[in-house]
Amino acid sequence: MGGRTTIALFLTILLGALGLLALWFEAVGGAVLAGFLILGVWTWVLWGRLAPYTQRRATNTAVLALSYGATGLGIFCLVLILGTLIWNGLGAVSIDFFTESTPASGSQGGGMLNAIYGSAVMTIVATLVGSPVGILAGTFLAEYGRGNLIAPVIRFINDILLSAPSIIIGLFVYEAMVLRMGHFSGWAGSVALAILVVPVVVRTTEDMLNLVPGSLREAAFALGTPKWRVIVTVTYRAAMQGMLTGVMLAVARISGETAPLLFTAVNNQFWTTNMNDWMPNLPVAIFQFALSPDANWQRLAWGGALLITVTILALNIVARVLTSGRSFGR
Repeated sequence: MGGRTTIALFLTILLGALGLLALWFEAVGGAVLAGFLILGVWTWVLWGRLAPYTQRRATNTAVLALSYGATGLGIFCLVLILGTLIWNGLGAVSIDFFTESTPASGSQGGGMLNAIYGSAVMTIVATLVGSPVGILAGTFLAEYGRGNLIAPVIRFINDILLSAPSIIIGLFVYEAMVLRMGHFSGWAGSVALAILVVPVVVRTTEDMLNLVPGSLREAAFALGTPKWRVIVTVTYRAAMQGMLTGVMLAVARISGETAPLLFTAVNNQFWTTNMNDWMPNLPVAIFQFALSPDANWQRLAWGGALLITVTILALNIVARVLTSGRSFGR
């Protein structure tokens, strides 16, 4: 009897006893786990008796099966989520959904016009504020950061912002802006979203500018063009599609953010264009309506979730199309 077989027999007896003990205490999960472990032990024994070529073939087959299984599971979960969202959300999408404001609790009908408007305005303001900052910072890192001691510090801080939970950004803006102003506002929500835009745009801008061939810059320098003009007229033009992709990805990220708006803009059930007041927005409205026992509010929450999902999907598709364009060959 080989060494593996002896160890397998010992482990089988031990795991079998533990499985029976688990059944005695009505712990079915423990018994099932013990059974799988016994199966794994004897698989290990049989594995040692296979020829090396057979082992390689079996390893390849097992890894491929696991890869296909993981892919299939991910696609199944995605289809299940999207199917549930479409099934429940389509019933709420109508003309009233886009033309009426959010209703009071217990009433029928209504829509999400005020929330759609508030989200669109705060997203536009955040993009207009955050994108130039991100583009300029990314330009500095790509064009002036080589050999600069401050560039690695900026990249490190940008990576922290890129991975920081959005609720931390909301708390920061609440402390720095909301408490100082004395009230929640759409401006505070826009600032929180703008901070989330910046690191995404910085990373994509730097990466896109680094992909521009150095020969384009050298040709412009050879004609006596100053560096700032080379960046604006040559480098930016070559990397424009990639930079626009970064802006769109940033917009897609902030479109569904709820946590920072809970501490800055909150929500407003009424129509308002005053950015200095509580601002209605889709993410928080969906959050509040989904937690409500009101069936009409839950229906509107499903519709709002479907609208945000379709919007983000469309932005990502456009970003992919722009990325696949030949921007560096021009």
